[in-house]
Amino acid sequence: MIPITSFGDRAVAVFGLGGSGLVTAEALAAGGARPIVWDDGEAGRKAAGDKGLDVRDLNEIDWSSVAALVLSPGVPLTHPEPHWSVKLAAAHGVEVIGDIELFVRERRARAPGSPFIAITGTNGKSTTTALIAHLFAAAGHDVQLGGNIGTAILSLDPPSPDKVHVVECSSYQIDLAPSIDPSVAILLNVTEDHLDRHGTLEHYAAVKARLVEGARTPVVGVDDVWCAAVADEIERQGGRPIRISVERPLSDGVYAVGDRLLSAEAGRAAEVASLAGIGSLRGAHNAQNACAALAAARAGGLTLDQIQAGMRSFPGLAHRMEQVGRLGPVLFVNDSKATNADATAKALSSFPTLYWIAGGKPKTGGIEALTEYFPKIRKAYLIGEATEEFAATLEGRVPYVRAETIEKAVPLASADAAASGLEEAVVLLSPACASFDQFRNFEERGKAFSRAVLSLPGVGKA
Repeated sequence: MIPITSFGDRAVAVFGLGGSGLVTAEALAAGGARPIVWDDGEAGRKAAGDKGLDVRDLNEIDWSSVAALVLSPGVPLTHPEPHWSVKLAAAHGVEVIGDIELFVRERRARAPGSPFIAITGTNGKSTTTALIAHLFAAAGHDVQLGGNIGTAILSLDPPSPDKVHVVECSSYQIDLAPSIDPSVAILLNVTEDHLDRHGTLEHYAAVKARLVEGARTPVVGVDDVWCAAVADEIERQGGRPIRISVERPLSDGVYAVGDRLLSAEAGRAAEVASLAGIGSLRGAHNAQNACAALAAARAGGLTLDQIQAGMRSFPGLAHRMEQVGRLGPVLFVNDSKATNADATAKALSSFPTLYWIAGGKPKTGGIEALTEYFPKIRKAYLIGEATEEFAATLEGRVPYVRAETIEKAVPLASADAAASGLEEAVVLLSPACASFDQFRNFEERGKAFSRAVLSLPGVGKA
């Protein structure tokens, strides 16, 4: 845990008592502050009470003595309208911040030069975060991995020069961290997302941009207009952004050509790493993640040899293009995280030939947007509520079978792939759907796929 000492013996309101909220309250108490905590749900309040925290309705406290409101990132700050706790804080002139901001302030007080690498972007941030953490860990560093990737930041070890904090940041978290100042920050991309919480795409992009604007070394993907403009503005302000691209060569920056990663300076480029044969980093979207990770790792002092070795041993993230098994020439890939067509497009683009398991609770637009990838698909195995909708889209274009469940789809796809005669036949779960028709979440769906694969006779780990 990171005790938060910046509030001394002052009262701090905490709203939202999920995992990170409880850790935040405990970290404040450990640092000498007096947290007053509340949640709209009884379960959160009970969990806090069981830990001995001061649970009180924030509508009924004396706000004149409150130093700050620490808000859970899941609670609306501005849109569609500020949460009632935010309105109370504003009415009393109390600042509203989040747990990332508490970390930032504690780092500034304890070890301002300690390594702090922060990552954001609409897509790819979890893989990039995990890859950076893996590169440093493989090179022998003490890595503290947390943030939006699933581990509350204040549950990590405190900042110090001998620890590398690698932190995934959502837009919600950045919005609550006004003084965030990483040693290295990455902005991968910006596409339309979370507008219910940010109002406009312009505001969403501006929030994301704040992460790199405050960094000593900003790394910015320039393959979309929003991020390209951010890099240009940082440069106009006297900064030196490291640009990354997977769509075109750069005169300065890091870019990918196929599976080759190149670094350019003043128009001169050299190959610095290769993704050839690294299954966990297959596809253009992972090439962007790798370019960003390479730039961050070099800025953090790793050698090219250390980076290349780390990339080759990177296992990838569960449920994101995860290679879960192999049966002779058949490779089984779990991409259960692909809950919409855009995410599935990245998976379909990464393989030459596929046996595709798709379906679940359908989303608006279905799979019509994936038409360009249909020639790659030898056969589709449809599951869940989307079966008839997807069958109608595939009719006459892709052979398919109504498999109903993952447990039925996997052996059917395995048999067809094994009989194909292909040098490598890929059975891919990339549903392009939510999971809520048959599973509680995409993780459970991915685990069901992995179980079904590993129960096939003769299957080994990929």
